[in-house]
Amino acid sequence: MNQINVVPYIDVMLVLLVIFMVTAPMIQTSNIDLPSVGKANSQPPVAPLEVIVRADGGLALRDRSKGDQEQAIERSELAARLKSAQARHPQQAVLIAGDRSVRYEAVLNVMDELQRQQVAKIGLLVKPSK
Repeated sequence: MNQINVVPYIDVMLVLLVIFMVTAPMIQTSNIDLPSVGKANSQPPVAPLEVIVRADGGLALRDRSKGDQEQAIERSELAARLKSAQARHPQQAVLIAGDRSVRYEAVLNVMDELQRQQVAKIGLLVKPSK
């Protein structure tokens, strides 16, 4: 005889089906009592400060929360202005935007100077490609 008899397999599957149908309503789901927290901070996030490194090596500072105007700034006063702005808003990030034609080293020098002056939350601003 070269055929497989599948009748016992069907019998076992039907018995298992009946067992699962009988036991499923008996299983009780557990409820998780999650902890609650206080009301979230109602202040909206502060727009980041942008340090712009121009192609000629000059620096400019743009505060998005006050508008889109750029202010030319000297490298010597940059860290002090950023630290004072972050003292008012500790969660405010600082983004460095380098011109496409500026050397990468100039952008890294600005980032390094800000890190040495312990300015918090420094990042690089990039333009997404299309």
